[in-house]
Amino acid sequence: MRIIPEPLAFDWDKGNIDKNFKKHSVTDKEAEEVFINEPKFIFKDDKHSDTERRYMLWGETNKKKKLTIFYTIRNNKIRIISARDMHLIHLSRIFMPLSKLCEN
Repeated sequence: MRIIPEPLAFDWDKGNIDKNFKKHSVTDKEAEEVFINEPKFIFKDDKHSDTERRYMLWGETNKKKKLTIFYTIRNNKIRIISARDMHLIHLSRIFMPLSKLCEN
């Protein structure tokens, strides 16, 4: 299975729609943008993958807001579990240096 399915589709329902805005001030639209924009970095989330494979994505919105997103794939759609601002330590020590490498 691919880490990001094609065509790109999202699984939103009453269990997760607007949840990240209420908890972390991240809109569903912003979360979706991170999957489209570059750069993005995806890691397996083995710690939370007991019942299904989960992933962590670092990326940015159209307005350059840096986000950390945890998600899974269900029925070939992305189901976002959590979307929040990227922690400063990840941003400064990992995301920004990796982003600079991708520019070259």
